[in-house]
Amino acid sequence: MTSTQTRPPAGVHPARAFVLRRPTLCAAVLCLLSFTGFWIAQRAAQVSMVDLLVYQAEGWTVRNAADLYDMRATVHGLPNTYPPFASLLFTPLTLMGTGTLRTFGTAVNLGLMVALAHLSLRLTGLPRTLPRPAVVLALAAVAVWCEPVWTTLRYGQINLLVTVAVLWDLTRRAGHRGAGFGTGMAAGIKLTPGLFVVFLALAGLVAGVRRLRMSVGPLTAFRNDHLRRAAVATAVFAATVGFSALALPRDSRRFWTEVLFATDRPGAVEGAGNQNLRGVLARLLHTTDPGPWWVLAAALIGCAGMTAAVLAQLMDDRRLPHARAWAALACAVTALLISPVSWSHHWVWAVPMTLLLALEAARRRTGVWIAGAVVTWLLFCSFMIWYVPHALPTRVELHQNPAQMLLSAVYPLIGVVFLAVAARLTLRAARTPAIAPDLPVRPVPGALRATRAGSG
Repeated sequence: MTSTQTRPPAGVHPARAFVLRRPTLCAAVLCLLSFTGFWIAQRAAQVSMVDLLVYQAEGWTVRNAADLYDMRATVHGLPNTYPPFASLLFTPLTLMGTGTLRTFGTAVNLGLMVALAHLSLRLTGLPRTLPRPAVVLALAAVAVWCEPVWTTLRYGQINLLVTVAVLWDLTRRAGHRGAGFGTGMAAGIKLTPGLFVVFLALAGLVAGVRRLRMSVGPLTAFRNDHLRRAAVATAVFAATVGFSALALPRDSRRFWTEVLFATDRPGAVEGAGNQNLRGVLARLLHTTDPGPWWVLAAALIGCAGMTAAVLAQLMDDRRLPHARAWAALACAVTALLISPVSWSHHWVWAVPMTLLLALEAARRRTGVWIAGAVVTWLLFCSFMIWYVPHALPTRVELHQNPAQMLLSAVYPLIGVVFLAVAARLTLRAARTPAIAPDLPVRPVPGALRATRAGSG
């Protein structure tokens, strides 16, 4: 390192100069202080990590060869809602006592928070100048305090693990043979990530049809990275199902024929924590079963969101900057909105979403984009959804007034607006003539070069 790199610029405050000289060290200290404060705050709040205790109970049920879906855990009598493969993975948790288990769950989730920050930056191609470790640690230090992440650790949930597995896949270089493995495993644990498999398959099919129109042979036309990733993910998911059927045949049969269709099993659909279209409609219509209205809304949003995601996936950054990030997040938000149940802690996708909005705001430098990025992040950090009365025994959410309905619909509203913006940008880019549509995308600087999913 030269003296010009270590010497503070003239007129710069010494503290700022120290940060500029050692950004990674300063970010590490910030992250350590933030995580320590977070840990203390969680313990002061006496978080129960009740879902982690349910996972442990599932592991005990597997070990004792009891019925997984008759099991009820903790004083709340919570049932198992995941595929049997997840319960097989939870059996090591039975080796820990309750105190050790809670410490282990918190430590693992904080580590996954750093991984999520790293993969979110890799998805958007950042940073371009600052050291990546410094930006990763700084982002993790801030993002850990948003409501979805706080609630994930409060309950001891696995949302960070699932999100990291999917993002790890989506940011692997084109042609990587293992790409798709993480998504398949995530779908085997928690079915919602399966929409990413559909997304990749649709992108591959559309890319193949485009190439067929260019008089390319069918075998060549449909040999693309999207379909290969979808095939790997499908094979891995099928392997989780097959392994579970061999290890737990009775539980597997019951899950795929009965439990899968019990959409009210995870909890009250009208609960304030249910941040999706079904929850909003249940509260709006004052009913526990929004029925055809939810089906219609999910179909419309699902088609629109997946169309935007697939179109963005097939574009390059010259026509749509950060196209792969828009594609991945449009698919994630669509899954959250149309899922029968999407608790607030499922929205840990807020971290890469707000990062992308901030990046776009910095690129455009307009008041609307800057305000949109700031407001989105503040809403995710506001805990606003818990300001309304919420109590399961009395089902007070069925009697909300308009103001309370608005407060308890904040995440779905953010999601719908995000999809509208993604669709608008994607359609505008689609109408822009491509510079060289049939040529490979030109390399992009730094980390983004190795993270693009393959083009069609």
